[in-house]
Amino acid sequence: MTTVPIKGVISSNDDAEVYQLFGYSTVTPNDITDALKNAAGSNVTVEINSPGGDVFAGSEIYTALKAYSGQVEVDIVGLAASAASIIAMAGNTVKISPTAQLMIHRASTVSQGNSDALASDLEGLNSTDEAIVNVYQQKTGLDSQDIYRMMSQETWINAQDAVKKGFADEVMFAEQPATVANAAGGQVLLNKDVISKVKTLMRKAETKPPEPVTENKTENDKAQLKEKLSFLFAKN
Repeated sequence: MTTVPIKGVISSNDDAEVYQLFGYSTVTPNDITDALKNAAGSNVTVEINSPGGDVFAGSEIYTALKAYSGQVEVDIVGLAASAASIIAMAGNTVKISPTAQLMIHRASTVSQGNSDALASDLEGLNSTDEAIVNVYQQKTGLDSQDIYRMMSQETWINAQDAVKKGFADEVMFAEQPATVANAAGGQVLLNKDVISKVKTLMRKAETKPPEPVTENKTENDKAQLKEKLSFLFAKN
């Protein structure tokens, strides 16, 4: 069994380098077609944790998975949102983690120009929505108008509801006994602002010219970093 990860922004082949410049993880149609070529017809498991992205790149990935000669199992392990939720529908079997989510919504774009250009973009968006509804309907069997309403409301779907509505076939680990644990594992979870500040400090440390290391200086550096981190946590 070959694992094909879809982790990060769904991007066109040409746009991926822009996302990567800013530190984003990306998945492109070329990434998936290469992975499927390497799988050479063996069964594959597609692991999805993605906020979505380019709907047409998502369509290309969906098509590649549907056309694949082997069996495709989709495991939604985190988030399958927007274009990633379309890709998830390509699985012969779709499983979802009990802590995972799907999110579906209408297509969107940035438009400019005269009234003819805006009208053309509107027509394109409506056509894209219809195509997306068809994909969801083929998987779920739900009424198309019900799906359209869910997309209009930007609907978030948890694991249990995903199975009930037909977006997924089963909840992962459903046979295992439930356990209750501290989600943080006894550790303090960092918010995004703190993580960003810590990363800035780390990058500054990496670019700082090397200096002779002494025992006292090493201890001083540790103390300074600890003081800065303490300040960040206290502030947040």
